[in-house]
Amino acid sequence: MLGALGLWGYRRGGAWAWVLAVALPLTAAILWGVFAVPDDPSRSGKTVVATPGVLRLLLELSLFAGAALALWHVRHPILAGSLGATVLVHYALSYDRVAWLWSR
Repeated sequence: MLGALGLWGYRRGGAWAWVLAVALPLTAAILWGVFAVPDDPSRSGKTVVATPGVLRLLLELSLFAGAALALWHVRHPILAGSLGATVLVHYALSYDRVAWLWSR
């Protein structure tokens, strides 16, 4: 995800290419680390900003969907499809975590 966002920023950033190549992945990483569900067993359980599970799930899906769209936009449709399919398979296989997030 971070690499896809950085690539998109670099390719579409024009004069700001290097700034966006760093800022977009950094922003995604900060969002990922800051907004968490308290006592999430897949993480340390600690959080900076306590977030309801549904919002966390939406954040995760939005970041990965944005990364897939970024790959599509820079003309890497196979990578975009692969990333999207991998994310869907991951969430299907970790349905217990998805259910846990949905219930919080």
